[in-house]
Amino acid sequence: MTTNHGKKYVEAVKQLEVAKVYEPGEAVSMAKKSAFAKFDESVELHLRMGVDVRNANQQVRGVALLPHGLGKQVRVLVLPRERLRGQPGIPAPIM
Repeated sequence: MTTNHGKKYVEAVKQLEVAKVYEPGEAVSMAKKSAFAKFDESVELHLRMGVDVRNANQQVRGVALLPHGLGKQVRVLVLPRERLRGQPGIPAPIM
């Protein structure tokens, strides 16, 4: 059974050389150039690190920090009870 891909996918695949090993910077630029979806696309990364996962001292754990955090900035408006009672001189801090 053959798979049928769309025009944009076929066009993006034509830009790549399948047998070539790309450098990281070149791979990122190719991924950006071949992006065609109407949503934020993601990239999956696989690494061969040569560790034995059965040994506790060779476990690899880490955190990747995203450039813009995890999402939108949340703002909270705090209204003191005095302000709600009608005393306008008390400022309402935004956190």
